[in-house]
Amino acid sequence: MLALRWGHGVSGLRRALWPAGRPGPLAEEGALSGVWGHRRRSSASPCEQDHRKDWGHAELLEVLEARVRQLQAECVSKATVKRVGVAQQLRASASLQRPGKAQAGPEGTAEELGGRWAQKLDQEKFAMQKRKQRLELKLQVRAQQLACEHKLRASRLQHWEQEVPEGLWEEQLVWLLQEAPRKLSPEVEQAPKAGSASMQREIWQQRFLAFLECCLLTGHLPLAHHVLVTYHGRSRQQQQLTRAMYNTVMLGWARKGSFKELVYVFFMVKDAGLTPDLLSYAAALQCMGRLDQDTSTIQRCLDQMARDGLKLQGLFTSVPLRPEEQAVVLRAVRKAQPTFSLPPPPQPPPQVNTSPLLREIYAKSGPVSYPKLHLPLRTLQKLFQEQLRVELATTVAVESVEKARVLTKEVLQARNTLKQLRAEWAEALCLGLQELKASEARAAHSCRSTIFPYLCVLSERELAELLLQTLQVLPPQGESLLSLAQQLGLRVFNRHTVQRKLSSQVQALRQRYYRYLQLLASDTQVAAPPLPRQYWEALGAPVAPHEQPWPLSVLVQLGKKLAEVLVEVVRMPGSLATRQGSCTLIPVLYHVYSFRSFRQIGILKPHPAFTELLAVAAEHTLTFEAAEVPMLCPPLPWTSPHTGAFLLSPTKLMRSLEGTMQHQRLLDSCPPAELHGALDALTQLGNCAWRVNGRVLDLVLELFMAKGCPRLGVPAPPSEAPRPPDGRLPPSASSAQKAEVRREVARCLKVAREMHSLRSDALYRLSLAQHLRDRVFWLPHNMDFRGRTYPCPPHFNHLGSDLARALLEFAQGRPLGPRGLDWLKIHLVNLTGLKKHEPLRARLVFADEVMDEILDSADRPMTGRKWWMEVDEPWQALACCMEIARAVRAPDPTAYVSHFPVHQDGSCNGLQHYAALGRDSVGAASVNLLPSDLPQDVYSGVAAQVEVFRRQDAERGVRVAQVLEGFISRKVVKQTVMTVVYGVTRYGGRLQIERRLRELSNFPQEFVWEASHYLVRQVFNSLQEMFSGTRAIQHWLTESARLISHSGSAVEWVTPLGIPVIQPYHQDSKVLISGGIQSLTFSQSGDTTQKPNTLKQKNGFPPNFIHSLDSSHMMLTALHCYRKGLTFVSVHDCFWTHAADVEVMNQVCREQFVRLHSQPILHNLSRFLVKRFCSGARSPRHSKNVWFGKLQDTLKSVPKTGAFDLEQVKHSTYFFS
Repeated sequence: MLALRWGHGVSGLRRALWPAGRPGPLAEEGALSGVWGHRRRSSASPCEQDHRKDWGHAELLEVLEARVRQLQAECVSKATVKRVGVAQQLRASASLQRPGKAQAGPEGTAEELGGRWAQKLDQEKFAMQKRKQRLELKLQVRAQQLACEHKLRASRLQHWEQEVPEGLWEEQLVWLLQEAPRKLSPEVEQAPKAGSASMQREIWQQRFLAFLECCLLTGHLPLAHHVLVTYHGRSRQQQQLTRAMYNTVMLGWARKGSFKELVYVFFMVKDAGLTPDLLSYAAALQCMGRLDQDTSTIQRCLDQMARDGLKLQGLFTSVPLRPEEQAVVLRAVRKAQPTFSLPPPPQPPPQVNTSPLLREIYAKSGPVSYPKLHLPLRTLQKLFQEQLRVELATTVAVESVEKARVLTKEVLQARNTLKQLRAEWAEALCLGLQELKASEARAAHSCRSTIFPYLCVLSERELAELLLQTLQVLPPQGESLLSLAQQLGLRVFNRHTVQRKLSSQVQALRQRYYRYLQLLASDTQVAAPPLPRQYWEALGAPVAPHEQPWPLSVLVQLGKKLAEVLVEVVRMPGSLATRQGSCTLIPVLYHVYSFRSFRQIGILKPHPAFTELLAVAAEHTLTFEAAEVPMLCPPLPWTSPHTGAFLLSPTKLMRSLEGTMQHQRLLDSCPPAELHGALDALTQLGNCAWRVNGRVLDLVLELFMAKGCPRLGVPAPPSEAPRPPDGRLPPSASSAQKAEVRREVARCLKVAREMHSLRSDALYRLSLAQHLRDRVFWLPHNMDFRGRTYPCPPHFNHLGSDLARALLEFAQGRPLGPRGLDWLKIHLVNLTGLKKHEPLRARLVFADEVMDEILDSADRPMTGRKWWMEVDEPWQALACCMEIARAVRAPDPTAYVSHFPVHQDGSCNGLQHYAALGRDSVGAASVNLLPSDLPQDVYSGVAAQVEVFRRQDAERGVRVAQVLEGFISRKVVKQTVMTVVYGVTRYGGRLQIERRLRELSNFPQEFVWEASHYLVRQVFNSLQEMFSGTRAIQHWLTESARLISHSGSAVEWVTPLGIPVIQPYHQDSKVLISGGIQSLTFSQSGDTTQKPNTLKQKNGFPPNFIHSLDSSHMMLTALHCYRKGLTFVSVHDCFWTHAADVEVMNQVCREQFVRLHSQPILHNLSRFLVKRFCSGARSPRHSKNVWFGKLQDTLKSVPKTGAFDLEQVKHSTYFFS
């Protein structure tokens, strides 16, 4: 940590290298317009740029002080004194006058600089004052117009309210229901048009609806009513109000039995030109039921409901009411209609997926052997209680594996200081949060944008605790304010969601889960065991509706406000910063601007003294959110897009960017049975029990607590980071020397940041591994928008690096059997990468030949010959060596119970799917779809074809082809060949090849650029010759996506397993969160209200479609392996199981690949796209019809296929190996 402290001053060093009197480079993000020039498009702009602020003297003084700091950094002391004088003059001056030219004083260059600054400041001040006057004039005119409109509307409402006698409110409600306009709400009446204005409108509507709902949750219904009435009285804002907003407030008054207020909202509904729906009638009936209204009023309400075409039964089947609210509505209905009976519970959706690929999975007949866990019922119940406690606490404290410091007097003093400071900070934060709430409450009552109700979902003490946890984990180099704000907002929402479940759901969940464990426990039996999802659904209906997420803009605004409180309130004595420092309190956090990837962003950075204090204290506790840690009991089965995985923590079925709703809408509109294949596959993957490989963990920790070992994937500590150049350059240094120092400083800072990131990632992973040592745990899964599956816990799972995979093994073991030891040996040889082109038999022979090395590695990994360190995947190879050593030394190797996962990898799996789609015999042979005695290596094949082209060009005298002689290898072309199938462009491919060429020490570096251009062209030409069918399919997919996106739609399709997919690539729409220490601007580019991004849509369709196929193949394999009783997990196209079951998994894998591609996938896709995008009415414009015809013709022009026989895949040994 200490080694990174120098980075705090890099910005100042960079400025010191600029010549005096010259401005620095324009900032690209968050630039101060007064210092650096005009603001560009940015994702973070400081508060000085907010033109809506009051540009008075205080604002000018802030700008002056910022410029004083810059001149101080440039070491121009006289100019600084001059500017301070100017600042004092401006402070005393209040007149607005046209600035004149500044005179250069006799002080020389420094004073001339000060004069120029003063002149520029005067000009800016004059321009700002004029702008302020113009804006004030416009605002006065607009305010008068709005006041007139509001007065008119308010008088109408007031007049209506005063005319209604107290006893006639019931009559008034009936009249309102009869006179309500018979038209739909705006959001239903017309589909939203794509565009920036539409996006901004939708964002505002989402925010306001969430605001009203949060007001109801936190007991601020009068505030919600007040704001709704105010907005209703403003014509422009009334047009954006939706029926759902009025219904939300009506439902709140109905729960309180406030009839007068409910009727008032009904009047606003009529006044807005909206018609009541089922929820509106449910609110009215609920209110009448609570007040025990007379029968005639209720009956007239029911009659009007029938005239509106709304069915009475719908109140109890289609409206999301609580059980208590349903009972009140039912009481009111039965008062008017005593014979009314509740409709029977809706028939559950068909429980069998109709996909032909899943017919066997859901067939009632046929033998099944679903696996059970190795733990008894009582143990699983205890594990559930532990997991429940973890999620109720919302956080998990984990001991850090960093090397513990000796408890010296200095360490104990630092820890005591931190303890005292945190106690003080907690109290100060509570006071600061109370002030923030009061300020936001005033803003809410003034109907300004506010986060007041969101601040009320947690207590001040809970928010203060959350903020202190955030401060604890803030890296020394700081974190982007935008990123930090989003994280804080999301953490508040997650804790709020868990707390809402406490009162109503925990007891019901416990009872239901205990019954569910009957299916999984080793000592219980269930008659005719079904799949876990089916069993869970049979135990009863869902406990409660899912929690609607808050809009992204709300999360960011809430997190930003909390971060600003943290910056403002948390302070420490200045004596901690310097020995001579006073006891004056100084901020712990600073808001600064820094360059990241050529953009300037605002970051929150801890004071170096605070970082030093943390380093000295060396506290040994890390805090994780409950959803970031593996589960201690089997996850909940996925039963819907909203239900599954963790017990209480909210989890998305489909991963997406925060604020993106299109994926969720697709899933919600999809028939439930169509998702069963994906839900059951995710449940099966999550039900795999894991444990930590303790021997490997001990060795990794030994290296980690020393100085790391980057060669083996163990990151070095920050103390090993490169240092920037020492000393300052002389004034006579050339611009080239200064540029070189700047580049070196930037490089050192970049390397230090990367090292810190890698070290932190390893620290989290190893600390969690140590925390879970000797425990059984589970990794719940979800999927991305293409259907690819991922573990939910981010820090410790099997999807990581070689080291991360080596730390895990199956908790449930299985005897090796007759062939298990052979598969362990083959797997070890595969991990070494030494016999990739050899048959399996040769790999077995090689394993026996190096058995001495294997045993030496297992027995003396750090002191022996270290054979395992020289292979491709060293840590997994070492873990496998240890497993083989235990097995061969067992009395009976066939009876040895192995927990080690054995992998089977697809051979360039993307090209395998392309070759199968196109029935391309040549391509199929290259990627091992055809049986062969030796494994075919497509990368070597492409390299050989490129070498043929190179030789031909060299003979013709092409210079770069001659230079490349002897340098074209499998390694040079592998990454490009692998990623071409996933949409890499020639530009991206050239960068990949350039990196490989730079790694060759004997390659002439002056030819790298030219050689990479030449090679990427030849690689694409080689692939065109070898995979002609693949390129034709890619072109068809690309062209289809281009035409679809030009028509204004995002590309959609449905995977063979029924998962609806939509590509989230749209034009960016900027969202501004203004005010405070920095105005934040972020992009929202993932929803259907925005125009599609044509380039991303067309480039993304081929790889995303292939990813959706490989996920379908994996899910089919997972379900059929589960049916056969196998333990199965995957890392995309790498399948894992026990050594004893590899042959069964291989058979299932091949059978399901053939079954998948036996479906007319491309023709099904063509039919879906034509129906989805070509079934609308023709446009009256000729040009539109021409485009429409071209789109239809392209979608129907499915590429022709070859004659490859898919059945041969079943007999291909190296298809997955």
